Amino acid sequence: MSTFISQIARVPRIFQSEQAKDARALMPDLGPELGALVAGAGSVSPYLLGLMHKEAAWCEAAFDDPARAVQAVIAGAGDVQPDQLSSHLRQGKRRVALMTGLADLAGVWSLEQVTGALTDFADAACQAALVAGLQAQIKRGKLPGMTAGDAASGAGMVVLAMGKMGAHELNYSSDIDLICLFDETRFDPDDFHDARTAFVRATRAMSGTLNDLTGEGYVFRTDLRLRPDPGVTPVCMAMEAAERYYESLGRTWERAAYIKARPAAGDIAAGDRFLTTLRPFVWRRHLDFAAIQDAHDMRLAIREHKGLGGPIDLAGHNMKLGRGGIREIEFFTQTRQLIAGGRDPDLRLRGTCEGLSVLAEKGWVTPDVAATLTDHYRAHRTVEHRVQMVRDAQTHNLPKSDEGFARLAAMMDVDLADLQKDLRQRLTEVHHLTEGFFAGSDARPSATPDHAFDTATLDRWLSYPALRSPRAADLFAELKPGLLARLAQADKPDEALRAFDGFLAGLPAGVQLFSLLKINPQLADLLIDIVSTSPALAEYLSRHAGVLDAVLGGDFFSDWPGQAVLAASLGQVLNAEADYEARLDATRRWAHDWHFRVGVHHLRGLTDATTAGAQYADLARAVLQGLWPVVGDEFARRHGAAPGRGAVLVGMGSLGAGRLTATSDLDMIVIYDPDGVEQSDGRRPLASRLYYARLTQAMITAMTAPMAQGRLYEVDMRLRPSGNQGPVATSLASFESYQMGAAWVWEHLALTRADVVAGPADLARDVEALRTRVLRRPRARADTLSEVAQMRARLAAAKGADGLWDAKNGPGRLQDIELLAQAGALLKGETARDIASGLTAASDATLITPEETSLLKAAYATCWSLQSATRLLSASVLRSDTLGQAGAAFLVRSLGCDTLNSLETHLAKTYDQAADTIDRALADYANDPERESR
Repeated sequence: MSTFISQIARVPRIFQSEQAKDARALMPDLGPELGALVAGAGSVSPYLLGLMHKEAAWCEAAFDDPARAVQAVIAGAGDVQPDQLSSHLRQGKRRVALMTGLADLAGVWSLEQVTGALTDFADAACQAALVAGLQAQIKRGKLPGMTAGDAASGAGMVVLAMGKMGAHELNYSSDIDLICLFDETRFDPDDFHDARTAFVRATRAMSGTLNDLTGEGYVFRTDLRLRPDPGVTPVCMAMEAAERYYESLGRTWERAAYIKARPAAGDIAAGDRFLTTLRPFVWRRHLDFAAIQDAHDMRLAIREHKGLGGPIDLAGHNMKLGRGGIREIEFFTQTRQLIAGGRDPDLRLRGTCEGLSVLAEKGWVTPDVAATLTDHYRAHRTVEHRVQMVRDAQTHNLPKSDEGFARLAAMMDVDLADLQKDLRQRLTEVHHLTEGFFAGSDARPSATPDHAFDTATLDRWLSYPALRSPRAADLFAELKPGLLARLAQADKPDEALRAFDGFLAGLPAGVQLFSLLKINPQLADLLIDIVSTSPALAEYLSRHAGVLDAVLGGDFFSDWPGQAVLAASLGQVLNAEADYEARLDATRRWAHDWHFRVGVHHLRGLTDATTAGAQYADLARAVLQGLWPVVGDEFARRHGAAPGRGAVLVGMGSLGAGRLTATSDLDMIVIYDPDGVEQSDGRRPLASRLYYARLTQAMITAMTAPMAQGRLYEVDMRLRPSGNQGPVATSLASFESYQMGAAWVWEHLALTRADVVAGPADLARDVEALRTRVLRRPRARADTLSEVAQMRARLAAAKGADGLWDAKNGPGRLQDIELLAQAGALLKGETARDIASGLTAASDATLITPEETSLLKAAYATCWSLQSATRLLSASVLRSDTLGQAGAAFLVRSLGCDTLNSLETHLAKTYDQAADTIDRALADYANDPERESR
């Protein structure tokens, strides 16, 4: 086991020999190593020498195990009667400061151990002083309903440690910044004013015990001014009042302050609840780049107010607030935490070094910058400690005199020249690294467009909702030249301008997006690309501008994680939310990010249509898997647990087949098994059939309701038994009876692509087993194909092709090929859900030849590529006269053609060949009324 002596890494050099002799004489029994430390410390620090005069005997004994000795002082902070507390705490502060200072000067304790010991004692002192203050009020009957035993747990009051105390980073001479609150729900409304008065008195008593300067000194200088509107509010506020203030009037600096907030004394649980309530205020759900400007403004205001805006001059330089100082690193760290901490809880750390480490791990800061700033932060804090250690002064300034610098160098056991060189290098590098980040807030684009844009379009921008606030207008004014320069580089600048104008007109607010673009100009290229190419994706972006946050998240362009990882990710998001509506909104926000990612990857050619279709389906399935139990739990709160074995969601059509487009509805049916249970057993029980019907409606509402974050998906339940005339949820027994005895052929065709996507595993297995039995039943070939032919004719009559760009409707297109593939699956009992397997089954059933099978598979791939691409460009069928140049280029690239004309020729030929093939396959079973019209 290592001893204190064995860990000594340095000893202060003798600065004043008489003081060194004085210190050594106070502890004559110490060995040479400890004696040298005591002598050196006494020679450089009149403050430590004064503490030695008062606590020499304790200190000499404490050297046997300094950490244990300090911990004993901390643990015993409140172990005296109230009338002895003031003296007792001052003695404790002397002892903690002395031993911590000696361990610090010797290099035995790390920065974290030093600040941790000081902070732990501050916590204990606050707790002891608060308990004494509360006991006095309770003893006088001033706290309604409270007894003497309640004082130890705060009696409903909590002391929040802010700033360095909150982060366990206290200095030797730090103020302690406290916010005192009480939980008003602990008291009857009629007792509120009496309780508040008592808590105010207890707070003042606590502050006096800690702060008052007596013959024995003080414990901690105490600052209560960080509370909301301190000029007019009491020193101890009701939590509800504080919440209302932050929700309505809270500013960015207060958000930053709460990064480090920590319940330190009193009712810790109440304090934790308050901080949880305040979480949406501190941690915004979007990437909050507007915080950068706010932080920059604060930096400039501090510099101007303190007169610290000049160049770095070591004499008298402020190590905290001056250029390259501690506050620069803290602002740099906290601002990035505010930007991204709402989306990533891992960034919500109080400590500066810990914050830098996780920011680097998450990709918000490069590892070398984080390591450099961490090293400089530790060095700055060490110098700051030495400056304060000289006379226990509340200062952060370097010495102004040569003598002062000589003393500082002796304290740090380094040569003066080396110290000054190191200080200058560190301050300069911190300023360079941090100023570059904030300087972007002052940047002005220099780009000038070389194209004459329509001035009428540009002039109306200021009337748009996104630019109505002065701050948004100012931000956009800075962005405008660069945006116009990018638009001018488009092949058709005026066309790109019209697209951007449409996006801007639909944007409801601008500050956050404009701040994001200002700090991340590379996103402007992506934005222009999107609005120029895809009006549909641009419209989506204007409704959900926060999805651009995801581009900066670090993994936006990483490999697709797959459905299982998506489901787990959504599960974490849902678990982090406390109430039902918050979970629905959080799901929307999460899904929008991923939906946007799939679209951007497809638009930029990083994925093809097949991959994008599978990814959209993965996302939809993950949403259904995540939300189904959430909706079920919420429904069960009112009506009891689901009777029987529960219910499953069965994906139909493209959802079941695992292939969706950007605008796909979700075709579903719900199958439940009451398992003989007639009704639920909740507060408002429902008969099983009604229970599952209403649960299904609740799920539909959860998916489709327009909330703050918009809708998730539109849901189509028409493929359930008996369609719109049947119940929205079907029991397993009824579903089996219907499918085995009453279902139409088209309903069996629909089953070829059905797949359970959410719900209990055992019930899912039973539904899949039933589906397999239905599909593998023997069936008459002629009857089946006759029904298919008639169904094809009805579809053609009801909805023909809407032009060349309609990949879905019409002969030889998606729906037509899918129908034949489903017929092949029915004839061969094929349970695979993809169209390619169905076409292979049709070939095995001799409905089509192997050559025709290959042709139809290729045609289907072409139609799907077109459908996927056009749905990314427009929610409705494209029109050639509205297809911009960028959109046309995307289509040509997506379909593997060279020009738009060659694509049009390819599509027409593909449709005709596929239609002729299907005509031949079904010729013996029906006449094709469309054949003559083509």
